[in-house]
Amino acid sequence: MDKLTILWADDEIDLLKPHIMFLEDKGYEVIAVTSGDEALDELTRNHIDIVFLDENMPGLSGIDTLSIVKNKYPLIPVIMITKSEEENIMEEALGGKISDYLIKPVNPKQILLSVKKHTEGKRLVSQKSTQSYQQNFREISMQLSNRMDADEWVELYKKLVYWDLELSNTEDENIHDIFYSQKAEANQQFCKFYESNYEDWLNGRKEKPLISPTVLKEKMFPLLKEDNPTFLIVIDNLRFDHWKIMQPIIEEYFRTDDESIYYSILPTTTQYARNSLFSGLMPAEIEKKYPKYWINEDEEGHKNQYESELLDEYLKRYGFSIKHSYSKVLNAQFGKKLIDSVPKMMNNKLNVIIYNFIDMLSHARTELDIVRELAENEKAYRSLTLSWLEHSPLIEMIKTLAEKKVNIIITTDHGSVKINNPIKVKGDRDISVNLRYKVGRLLDYNPKQVYEVKDATKIFLPKLYVTSPYIFAHNNDFFAYPNNYNQYVSYYMNTFQHGGISMEENLVPFIILRNK
Repeated sequence: MDKLTILWADDEIDLLKPHIMFLEDKGYEVIAVTSGDEALDELTRNHIDIVFLDENMPGLSGIDTLSIVKNKYPLIPVIMITKSEEENIMEEALGGKISDYLIKPVNPKQILLSVKKHTEGKRLVSQKSTQSYQQNFREISMQLSNRMDADEWVELYKKLVYWDLELSNTEDENIHDIFYSQKAEANQQFCKFYESNYEDWLNGRKEKPLISPTVLKEKMFPLLKEDNPTFLIVIDNLRFDHWKIMQPIIEEYFRTDDESIYYSILPTTTQYARNSLFSGLMPAEIEKKYPKYWINEDEEGHKNQYESELLDEYLKRYGFSIKHSYSKVLNAQFGKKLIDSVPKMMNNKLNVIIYNFIDMLSHARTELDIVRELAENEKAYRSLTLSWLEHSPLIEMIKTLAEKKVNIIITTDHGSVKINNPIKVKGDRDISVNLRYKVGRLLDYNPKQVYEVKDATKIFLPKLYVTSPYIFAHNNDFFAYPNNYNQYVSYYMNTFQHGGISMEENLVPFIILRNK
């Protein structure tokens, strides 16, 4: 690797000769100058990797030099060195986008650490992450070989998400392949676990984890007994890895009080999972108890148009006679308008707000080539999600609420998984259209390739016909029709879908935030 070049500007540069010799012994090239003007001249003549600037130089000061350097060479790290600890000087330097700030007298090791941090930081972090994951690989493999319960699966998934994010910036393709192979193995094991326990959880034969129809009762209802209003923010299609990249931004305004994961029911779609979330009931129970609020697969009408009514009934069943609001944000214009309603919302004990961007992004990625290119993989998908948050009405809402005394819940009804393995399935023209689950008459499929539920009542789903099994796709599978098979597969390959069984779809975040 070529030597890294350090430009060091200080009017007392002769006193720093020992430091410069130390850096040269470590393999760095150091260009030493005594003024800001000389520093700017050297930047025009040489490739510079990092700049050290003395704050208090005669003539062109370090602060003035910093401003010019960052304007002309915005990507070069600049380290400000000063004798002063006055707050205004520090703020002025930080406002100039310095990379680091050191107080004189500095020692050689401080300087070396700062250089490594800002010139080799990414490589060192990547290297460290790779080594740490390799050490944890065996531990995760051993966990996968054991029989885990629901809570242990949650903790393992959190661990996998952690490593997914940690390794996302490394350029080591081998470690990426190893990780995604291990994650695929985990998903296979998770599907087996979910299938073997799901019916027992729902029918009371085994202790069930936190699931869609119980999570609000267990996690939100206690908050409704407190004085502060609660804002329930439901981000459609939010995955746990999405939450983890959002967390640092949101924690600028609120602290995370509870970071839980609950199990979404099947199918992992809005029609089933979100209606269950808001009603505290399984879909078949909604159909029976509130038939006017349930619309079946084969019926006309929007499948989630009665969420507010179902939530109202849910609250009444548990003795909550409270003022509450329900809003669905489908575009930025309405999202911004909703912020103006915050003073009015503060009079409610509960305010529910639905944000649909991530779900819309997922569908747009399927339908629009340009969005496919922007979100071609998991990392890019997360990046787009983060970019949305940073410029969204949601973060503006959170900033506004940070000035109030409130509790915030951030959650979702289901996640999504990237699909890449087509499985052929046949049926009549009334078969459901979702790629990750199917229900309908005359379904023809290989039962070994799916989670098959012949009697819908066993998992509390509406029974549409006498013979209408539900089948669910595993892992990264998706259902494809034999007619126009190649065209169909090509269209949907590597898109993000939901409805079936995978950690990404079923293990979803439930976050409680409180004021700092």
